[in-house]
Amino acid sequence: MSADAKPSPKVDPERNAREVLDPGTALVPTTVKVNEQRVSRGFWPKIRKVASKVPFAADALSVWWCARDPATPTAAKGMMFAALAYFVLPTDAIPDVLPAIGFTDDAAVIAALLAIVGKNLKPRHKDAAKAFLAKLGADD
Repeated sequence: MSADAKPSPKVDPERNAREVLDPGTALVPTTVKVNEQRVSRGFWPKIRKVASKVPFAADALSVWWCARDPATPTAAKGMMFAALAYFVLPTDAIPDVLPAIGFTDDAAVIAALLAIVGKNLKPRHKDAAKAFLAKLGADD
């Protein structure tokens, strides 16, 4: 994509979250930017709140650090921000407030993401995730 490329006219940052997270537009630059902003605002509050409750917290954290890494390819970052944006959305396919099953859709999205772009996760991303979870556990 050239520096002169224009975002797809289908993508408008003012659209609702479900439309912005449409997989067909996940890699459009405007959508990536919207997802990155949504993740920047919502990821840390959500992960601090649920890290001890979800078995995929280390994976989500690893994806966060990988998505923020300048060495990660742009297409992989776009997919990572889309998955993390789904994780932080207050409404999703299965409401997170439902005991036992509330995060199964989020886990499935993270698992699918790892199957597709997991090769981009480096040991430094996984180490940062482990360190954060250890620190979070020590603070409790």
